[in-house]
Amino acid sequence: MKQLSILLAITLLFISACSKQEENHQTVLPAVAIETSDECHLCGMLVANFSGPKAELYKNGVNQQESSKVHKFCSTRDMFSFYLDPENKRNVTTIYVHDMSKSPWDEPNDSYFIDARTAWFVAGSNKTGAMGATLASFAKKVDAQQFAQEFGGQVLSFEQVDLSVLM
Repeated sequence: MKQLSILLAITLLFISACSKQEENHQTVLPAVAIETSDECHLCGMLVANFSGPKAELYKNGVNQQESSKVHKFCSTRDMFSFYLDPENKRNVTTIYVHDMSKSPWDEPNDSYFIDARTAWFVAGSNKTGAMGATLASFAKKVDAQQFAQEFGGQVLSFEQVDLSVLM
């Protein structure tokens, strides 16, 4: 009877730990406003000083504080440069980019952050962001296509963006 109680307690502890781990993975952290003092996680430049779409992401961390820290980027290009590193890619949980169909290029509106993994990107347009070329981001493919017709470039899904696109 005593062994059965111990086995039951261990089983309940295991199930409880698994449930808590699942809860942590289901937490979706929100996009946050870009502040004038925010520095790009990749290059260290002030994020708000540049035109074009910006990006934010969250990574898995060793503790809750580290996992809830937002990493901000002065351009979608810098975000992809960071994200596409295999060490970073496997640890990123959430990524946001501006929907440029709803935001002016010179001052992206932080009310229009969208999930980058479902976004459409235009690479190679004549619009620039921080440090030159960047990828324009859109919630809808039709908006990305319209932007590409006007400003040039190629429409890509999130999965199609790789290091060769950034060069």
